[in-house]
Order: sequence, then C-alpha cells, then structure tokens
Amino acid sequence: MEVLWRRSPLTALEVVQQLGHRKEWKDQTIRTMLGRLVRKKAVTFKAEGKIYHYRPMVSREQCVQQASQSFLERIFEGATASMLVHFVKNKPMTAQEMTELEAILRQKKKGK
Repeated sequence: MEVLWRRSPLTALEVVQQLGHRKEWKDQTIRTMLGRLVRKKAVTFKAEGKIYHYRPMVSREQCVQQASQSFLERIFEGATASMLVHFVKNKPMTAQEMTELEAILRQKKKGK
C-alpha cells in the first residue's frame, strides 16, 4: 500500500520493481498480494489490454485507523488508557514525543 500511496497508478510490474529490492518476495507473491487487496476493496485497477494499473481506494489514514482499532480491540480489549500506559512504560520516548502526548491529553481533558 505504501508504494501505491506514494505514487499511483502503477502497473503490477512497477509495484514489483518498487518492492523487489526491499522485500525478499517473489514477483508472484506481490501479484497475489495485489489481488487480495483488490478483493478487499483496498485497491482498484484499470485494465489496458493485459496491463493492469493499480491505485489505492483507501487512504493511509483510513488504514491506520482501522488497524489501530483492530489492535486496540484484540490486544487491550478496547481499553485505550491501558494501551497508552503500556507503551509509555515500555517504550522510550523523546522529549518532543512526551510534550506532544501531554498536549494531546490536555486537549482531551478540556473536551476537544
């Protein structure tokens, strides 16, 4: 999806070329993944003869939202506070990240 979000439409061959050097996936694996993304309606294509041009149907933000919600439900039974506490305790944070988190929590407390 990242490849298509950065630039689209792309042919299957162009997606393979973009991913081939970064992933140890065979061409057919990438083409199979494109087919699955089409079936899930995350990606669409336009056929020009035997060449398919793929483009995303969902934004990166939509995917992040859906994956985040799924993760929260599966791992933390939907408890946002539990998830935040876990990550704050167990992952290093920069001063800037802490400042941003504090600002978000202040805004949330104010009801925004």
